[in-house]
Amino acid sequence: MHTQITPRWRAWLAALLLGMGMATASAQAPKPVPDDPAPAPQQAAPAQQGGIKSQNIFDIRPDADTAPGYREQTNAERRQVQPGNNAPMWRDVSQGVTGQTMLPYPEYGNLIQGFVQYPGSRLTTAGEAWRQVRNDWIIPYGGSLLLIVLVAIALFYFAKGSIKLHGAETGRKIERFTYFERAAHWVNATAFVTLAISGIVMAFGKFFLLPIMGATLFGWLTYALKNLHNFVGPLFAVSLVVVIFTFIKDNLPAREDINWLLKGGGLLSGKEVPSHRFNAGEKVVFWAGVFFFGLIVVGSGLFLDKLLPVVEFTRANMQVAHMIHASAAALMMALFMGHIYLGTIGMKGAYKAMKTGYVDETWAKEHHELWYDDIKAGKIPAQRSADKPEGAPGRPAKA
Repeated sequence: MHTQITPRWRAWLAALLLGMGMATASAQAPKPVPDDPAPAPQQAAPAQQGGIKSQNIFDIRPDADTAPGYREQTNAERRQVQPGNNAPMWRDVSQGVTGQTMLPYPEYGNLIQGFVQYPGSRLTTAGEAWRQVRNDWIIPYGGSLLLIVLVAIALFYFAKGSIKLHGAETGRKIERFTYFERAAHWVNATAFVTLAISGIVMAFGKFFLLPIMGATLFGWLTYALKNLHNFVGPLFAVSLVVVIFTFIKDNLPAREDINWLLKGGGLLSGKEVPSHRFNAGEKVVFWAGVFFFGLIVVGSGLFLDKLLPVVEFTRANMQVAHMIHASAAALMMALFMGHIYLGTIGMKGAYKAMKTGYVDETWAKEHHELWYDDIKAGKIPAQRSADKPEGAPGRPAKA
């Protein structure tokens, strides 16, 4: 059996034999006689500019690194000569070379995501670029937006207080929300608050909770909230669709909404602008917050949960979905913060309306005068449910 010696091994053996021959000749050379004059010193050759450079004996050709099949052949030889040297493998990993895997999923053969270069920035991995967008844009600007809205609401409350009724209550009740409408609202509201709190902790918790709780407890908390967030997301998606179809009819734009917007609903003047069942501010929250941002948050969230297979679940697609999800969620929360304020402490009787489904006749006239006029004219019913509370039409209040 004959073993074929490659050109590189010939070069290696030639260099080795040459070194051995020089050593043998030096050992066998006769020693100079003490009386003989000392040989003239040889002038050293000038060093190359930039320092002396060593040559890799494996790279004989200048274009060896780019030659077809050279890298594979070199790596195979290096594995034989230097077993356990994984430098070639990690070099391929860092350059995005696709390896082999038994897992039937995209990109599982790539340990490091590919490189990207944005104008005016250095070359970096796509994963690092996504991290920079998240940490340098979404987190600081999203958190600043929520803080600005929160401070504005607090200043408005301390300056104006809650919106109260100017007239006395009559005791006669008008049904504002049916049982089904309230059930749809509360399910969606509960899911939204759960997602908002868990999302805020996961995004901003390291700034205000981690220093207090410590890494271990904060890690367990975020792990639990992450799973809660993933499981509550589909519930929010279903309830959001129900809310859209339930309230879309009364949120259609009307001519009177322009006047309401121009006067800011009368929040600063103290005199409310007449409106239908939902005023223009509530319609903005519905179309911008519930419909537009809500559907974007749901679509991107279901994709991140791998429940919406519209495209492949690659790392790049998941990163884009995360950026869309986080940005839309911050804008949606900013809108809903104003809605929650007016629905609780910002307006007297608003929370009771969603809790019981009924409002006093005076409340309906002052806050939604056009809706009240339609009820008095018989254009829309004042009672839509079979169960009538005390004071509702057909059931008089106690004397």
